[in-house]
Amino acid sequence: MSAAIDSFLAMLAAERGAAANTLAAYRRDLEGSESVIGDLVNATRADLEKLPRAWSDLAASTVARKVSALRQFFGFCIDDGLRDDDPSAALPRPQARRPLPKLLSHAEVAKLFDQAEGEAASDRPAPVRMLTLLELLYGSGLRATELVALPLAAVPRDAPFLTITGKGGQQRMVPVSRRAQQAIGRWLALREGKSAFLFPSRQKHLSRIRLYQMLKELAARADLDPAKVSPHVLRHAFATHLLEGGADLRVLQTLLGHADIATTQIYTHVDSARLVALVNERHPLAGGRGAG
Repeated sequence: MSAAIDSFLAMLAAERGAAANTLAAYRRDLEGSESVIGDLVNATRADLEKLPRAWSDLAASTVARKVSALRQFFGFCIDDGLRDDDPSAALPRPQARRPLPKLLSHAEVAKLFDQAEGEAASDRPAPVRMLTLLELLYGSGLRATELVALPLAAVPRDAPFLTITGKGGQQRMVPVSRRAQQAIGRWLALREGKSAFLFPSRQKHLSRIRLYQMLKELAARADLDPAKVSPHVLRHAFATHLLEGGADLRVLQTLLGHADIATTQIYTHVDSARLVALVNERHPLAGGRGAG
């Protein structure tokens, strides 16, 4: 592997806070390309034109990821003075369609909460914890990993915000609804031990797998299809329902902790009907008013 790839990965880690899994994926893609065409620093357009044949059996999404890695690498090489031209125009431009997220309707979310609230009425620790987890997944849009590893210190005493450390170590402030604040207060009154985590367990903190299992079990008790419910689906529901309610896409990007707004734009599909209605009702030419 060329030393330039090591330098590129070091830049991603230092300047962009790229996570270990992201760096490993870039390394695999770049090393794989080098195994086909040789040293990438000296690669020509003709060399890059050999890659599509080597990728012929791969899915469009995989090819798109590899192309993205190469484009970024060549941009880095130019910025670092390793070469003065960008051969990446010779790379294919696959149209990889990102799959749409599973969706939960407002009624399905309500059924899930009705079940959780009914069980938490007993004030037993496990149901109150479940209600708190649900409130934070749907009410704040946290990732499962962010939620289960939430430090106790992240829960403020006098402000309705949580301090979240997301992907790549990036921190953001996430608002907490009054409902979620009440649930957290109930949970803190029942929570035992001196763990540094809000949701402790014998294995340091609640695991993502256990959270996943608990949600499936809650869905089944609420007469919902467990296959439709997961921490990620509730995060999608948070984003989708906020957008339906009129939230700005940039605000949504901040709340979700997306580094690139292109990631957030996947949610715009859910609001197409509302946008059409908005144009029909509010556009200056709506209602048959003509310009003549």
